[in-house]
Amino acid sequence: MSALSAFLHPAVTREEKEVIISKRFLGEDGKPVPFKIRSLTQEENAAIIKAATRQKKVDGQWQDSIDANELSARTIVEATVFPDFRSAELCEKYGTKDPVQVPGKMLLAGEFGRLIDAVSKLSGFDKSLDEEAKN
Repeated sequence: MSALSAFLHPAVTREEKEVIISKRFLGEDGKPVPFKIRSLTQEENAAIIKAATRQKKVDGQWQDSIDANELSARTIVEATVFPDFRSAELCEKYGTKDPVQVPGKMLLAGEFGRLIDAVSKLSGFDKSLDEEAKN
């Protein structure tokens, strides 16, 4: 078996995880309802970055500029399995037709931060290669 086979058959292709980001969203049992998130591939990440990039003219030259808030919101929408921010019911509840606006309207700033942090970690942004090799 060649070393190339390791790249043809990676151990895990997609991870999902439940995370509690707030005590405000309670189930019928009175306990916090977890958000279900999934990891993002670099291909998905690149598409999100492209969607959050705008061109603006600076000193007569066009430059790309990434809207950090939009980038975070798009990342949350793409990586959150439950609740589905694209659902018509959630969009209607928060007064928008654009799912990208729902996380900002629904979540407190700290909750938004915890959710984006959890997605980032699940997508591999939390560890160096040295740390992963030790585990």
